[in-house]
Amino acid sequence: MRVSQSLVPFAIIALVLPFVNAYDPSPLQDFCVAIDDLKGGLNMPGNTNNQVGSNVTTVNVDQIPGLNTMGISLVRIDYAPHGQNPPHTHPRGSEILVLVEGTLYVGFVSSNQDNNRLFAKVLHPGDVFVFPIGMIHFQVNVGKIPAVAFAGLSSQNAGVITIANTVFGSNPPIYPELLARAFQLDASVVKELQAKFGSI
Repeated sequence: MRVSQSLVPFAIIALVLPFVNAYDPSPLQDFCVAIDDLKGGLNMPGNTNNQVGSNVTTVNVDQIPGLNTMGISLVRIDYAPHGQNPPHTHPRGSEILVLVEGTLYVGFVSSNQDNNRLFAKVLHPGDVFVFPIGMIHFQVNVGKIPAVAFAGLSSQNAGVITIANTVFGSNPPIYPELLARAFQLDASVVKELQAKFGSI
C-alpha cells in the first residue's frame, strides 16, 4: 500500500507536466512611457580602428527606454576591410542582418546535438541572413572596401557574449589547465591568450 501511495504524486506530475508552458509574459501596457524615444547617429560610420576592425552601434532599451516591453532592438555594424564581428552569441534574442554596403562572409554554428554544422554565406548589398537565438555566429568583411550592416534583434536587450573575450578574458581567469585540455592546447598558449585578453 505504501508503494502505491508514494507513486501518486509522480503520476499527477506526469499527467500535468505536458500542459505546463513557460514564456515571457505579455506586456501589461500598450507602450512604455519614456523620456526620450529617439537615438540619432545611425547614419554616421562607427570607428573601426581597433583590434577586430569593426564597430557595433547598439540601439536597445539602455539607449531608448521606450523599447521596454517591445521585444526588439537594433544595431549598426561597421567593418573595415578584413574587419570582423568575431564569434559571439546573443543569449536572449535571434538576429536578422541586412547588408547595406560591401561584402560579408557570415555564418553560425549549430549545437553539439546537430554535430556543430556551419551554415555560412557570402552576402552582397541587400542580402539578409538570420542567426538563431543562442547560436555562435560571426561576420567578416571579405571585400576591399568598408562594409555596413544593420541587424534587428528579437529582444529589447539581446545581450552579447564574445567567445574569445569570455573564455580567455574572464575575471577571475579560468584555470589554464582546464582550457588547455578543452582546446587541446599547451598550457603556455592558453596563458598567452589569457594575457592578451586581459585575464591574467
